[in-house]
Amino acid sequence: MLRALTLGWLVVLLLASCGRTGLLTADPCGDEGATMACANDCGDGVVTCRSGFWSACEVPETARDCENPCGSGSQTCRDGAWSSCEVAPVERSCSGLCGQGVETCTQGAWGRCEVPPVDLPCKSTCGAGVQHCENERLGYCATPVRTRACASACGAGQEACVDGAWQPCDAPQPRPPLLHAVIRDFQPATNPDFEFDLHGQDGNDAYIVENVLGHDDTPIYTNDPRIHTTSETTFYEWYHDTPDSIRIEYDIQLQNSPNRPGFFLYDNPAFFPIDDRGFSNDGYAHNFHFTLAAMLTFHYVGGEVFDFSGDDDIWVFVNRRLAINLGGLHQRESASVSLDAHAAEFELSPGNTYAIHIFFAERHSVDSEFRVETSVADQGSCP
Repeated sequence: MLRALTLGWLVVLLLASCGRTGLLTADPCGDEGATMACANDCGDGVVTCRSGFWSACEVPETARDCENPCGSGSQTCRDGAWSSCEVAPVERSCSGLCGQGVETCTQGAWGRCEVPPVDLPCKSTCGAGVQHCENERLGYCATPVRTRACASACGAGQEACVDGAWQPCDAPQPRPPLLHAVIRDFQPATNPDFEFDLHGQDGNDAYIVENVLGHDDTPIYTNDPRIHTTSETTFYEWYHDTPDSIRIEYDIQLQNSPNRPGFFLYDNPAFFPIDDRGFSNDGYAHNFHFTLAAMLTFHYVGGEVFDFSGDDDIWVFVNRRLAINLGGLHQRESASVSLDAHAAEFELSPGNTYAIHIFFAERHSVDSEFRVETSVADQGSCP
């Protein structure tokens, strides 16, 4: 009897823990088949006496309307618990990177936009092509290989456009040019433009020379009152042989630029080409008092660029027109000129030959820097 009562209480506790309610007594039942009213989350039901114990609360299965993000549906209550809201899968149109598609809502959540793979029209540097799009990812623009005529300073060739980019021209390529220069060494005692005293003023000076070279292809002095030189006479000596200077021939060999295909480079952050030569160093660690003049001829193809930087005075003339003006006593300064951008101003026509004149002056102690990077090629540097 004690064992039966213990089992009865266990059944009662288990039924209570499952949420079943409406038990009138905790004692085992004695009338097989007898019923009593009960209720759970699904509604009203009955418990039945079976084999000496009351059954769980039995409520008929029931359903009710419900909604979730997918729309309207129904949920069913079984064994005292409601199921999740069941809504039939639903679709709607959508758009993505690849175009129009369909997204489906299941289990209360919308899926991603499903767009069939598609080939889309596209354009690149090479022209019109096709771009494959799949899983919201665009491939590269595939275009037919195009070719066009091209040229270098050394002759004609062809270049091909592949994968959206023009490849290098296959025309014969020039070797890095050699600049033949004339250096003139000076002494501050005989030409006061060197070690010129600025008296604390800014030494930048864009007014020293005219915009066109003189009849002897040297810069023309302006006599502008704002400039930091002594006189027209002292300036004339910069690029002419006189008893107050010593002339020294000097060559500057450019190299292929490591970072810019088709460009040539000379970069010297300590440009002292005549140390212990000429008038020597005038008591300084280096010979700081000299000028340099160089000229090269080139075949204008189109697209050429000329970059220059350094200190002190720097002038570059293209077809005898002033293209870079960094005159004055200053620290390193830089300038760049695109020949195409100034073709009309410089009177340049593709296929013709022109001259570039470079004029440099190192006039004051401290530093001397000289850097040229250009795609201009000397005609004499062709294979």
